[in-house]
Amino acid sequence: MRFLSADGMLARGCGIVIVRQRPQTANGVVFLTIEDEAGTVNVICWQSVVEQFRREIYGASLIGVYGRWQSQNNVQHLIAMRLVDLSYMFGELETKSRDFC
Repeated sequence: MRFLSADGMLARGCGIVIVRQRPQTANGVVFLTIEDEAGTVNVICWQSVVEQFRREIYGASLIGVYGRWQSQNNVQHLIAMRLVDLSYMFGELETKSRDFC
């Protein structure tokens, strides 16, 4: 997944959820790694977003993310504002993420 957006720009991405992480020290923040044919993107879901989109975050195999692009010191993330479960597009294909929640 390649983003050409500058820091703070609105951005969206879609991909297979390959990793979910919720470290105990992260105060309710969930980190997703999603992947498409171009690569991976790290998604940060702040606690308020997790509360609003819990079903999508923990249940989706394929997820759409709308948010703000963060690019600082050569580190890039998509800060989620809205998430959409697109798993129905897989039909009968099954995928499994590595969950550390």
